[in-house]
Amino acid sequence: MTWLQAVVLGLVQGVTEFLPISSSGHLRIVSSVFFGDDAGASFTAVTQLGTEAAVLVYFAKDIGRILVAWFTTVWAQLTQKQRQTVPLHDQPTTQLPVYSEVEHPRYGLDPDAQRDLDYRIGWYVIIATIPIGAIGFLFRDEIRTGARNLWLVSFMLIAFAFVIAAGEYYGKKQRPIEQLTTRDGLIMGFAQCLALIPGVSRSGATSTAGLFLGLTREAAVRFSFLLAIPAVLASGLFSLPDAFEPAGAGLNASGPQLLVATLIAFGAGYASVAWLLRFVTNHSLNWFVGYRIILGLTVMGLLAGGVISAT
Repeated sequence: MTWLQAVVLGLVQGVTEFLPISSSGHLRIVSSVFFGDDAGASFTAVTQLGTEAAVLVYFAKDIGRILVAWFTTVWAQLTQKQRQTVPLHDQPTTQLPVYSEVEHPRYGLDPDAQRDLDYRIGWYVIIATIPIGAIGFLFRDEIRTGARNLWLVSFMLIAFAFVIAAGEYYGKKQRPIEQLTTRDGLIMGFAQCLALIPGVSRSGATSTAGLFLGLTREAAVRFSFLLAIPAVLASGLFSLPDAFEPAGAGLNASGPQLLVATLIAFGAGYASVAWLLRFVTNHSLNWFVGYRIILGLTVMGLLAGGVISAT
């Protein structure tokens, strides 16, 4: 891998990771069209550490509250200590906004209800991560090889564009994050497994599943970001050794190149997540549907014309 490739691919990873257009698919396409080779699944997974670091920084206060609520509550239960609970009725008892037009979002004033919500979200993230962990490990070889075929990538870009459009059309978009349930978490967790195929999009799959479940667009996108953290971090760390000597198709990247690409992905990813959370408050995900279809058809045309190779 050259330094130009490392810089460009790191930028592509950061810009596209949180948009419902598939960062892995874009890395596969860009590396093939402009550099005549595949960046590799391992390079993709490692640079995703940069974008997930951006999520950790952007949602640091939220993540900190969730971790504290989960660990303290579990510890209290293990030590048989009685913790005070506040029943959550049909109407939300606290507000946990996905975004805010002010610099510092204001949360609900009821600390017990807030703690209960954070504790539940912590469990939902854990439970929803199990499916992709199991499936990703079982099919890791296919993910690194056959799943990166550009015919498959372009097809998934187009096919899942219609899934996103259906989610926007049929989703009621009425339930806030406070009404998230274990069932919601599991369904969105299984939807995340589709992101193992380049061209689907992790955020697109989980957010669309949330829309089908009736979640508001903001709630679906926010939980989608939180849900991705453990899976992406585990995948990146697991793939780190293979990134230097790819087991399947992929360019060999040096340590400094991986570091620079990951740092670039962090910076671009932070800007991307901040922009998307504001964008979805007033716009639907349908804005990305047309782009996915155009890109998919363009790649198919290049493949059919022999301009690029599918493998």
